[in-house]
Amino acid sequence: MAKHIPLRKSIPQGNAKALMKSIDSEENPLNRSTNCQTEQPFWKAKTLDEMTATEWESLCDGCGRCCLNKLEDYDSGEIVWTDVACTLLDGETCRCKNYVNRALTVPDCIQLTVEEVHEITWLPPTCAYRLVRDGEDLYWWHPLVSGSSETVHEAGVSVRGRTVSEDGVEVEEYEHHVVDWPNVVPEGSINQG
Repeated sequence: MAKHIPLRKSIPQGNAKALMKSIDSEENPLNRSTNCQTEQPFWKAKTLDEMTATEWESLCDGCGRCCLNKLEDYDSGEIVWTDVACTLLDGETCRCKNYVNRALTVPDCIQLTVEEVHEITWLPPTCAYRLVRDGEDLYWWHPLVSGSSETVHEAGVSVRGRTVSEDGVEVEEYEHHVVDWPNVVPEGSINQG
């Protein structure tokens, strides 16, 4: 088998747990209907570079896929996904257990920035940052579209119930945890069902 080196997961900047709570809130201005029928949602009207910090943070759908460990083939550069989750990923909520202080526990955690989104080739095909970067729309289950942080789980997009924690799993064992599903758009998530 080819020699692989581990890649760290990435998560966007900011306080994701508080953000998801505010996304579900009716007071969230991003959830309110606009008075003008022609006004587009910010993710269609702006580039990633033009977004406010709040808009940027709200793009994270809370799927947890970025927080899975990936392996890179030493010779070819090919990236493969594993079902081995970051020690800080809560497998039920798909959120970081200590987002604010994560760098103290996971020093090589990648903080997702506009620059990173343009450089990283392994962002999941369902990732809103990738979709917006590529000029595509968000899926129906994205919290900004559905108005609920639960639809990402209901659509089968999140990592909920599909991972093992990296705690106690040696890096050499990651090859036994290689999976394809994080790099696939789940069939039921494409159309609202």
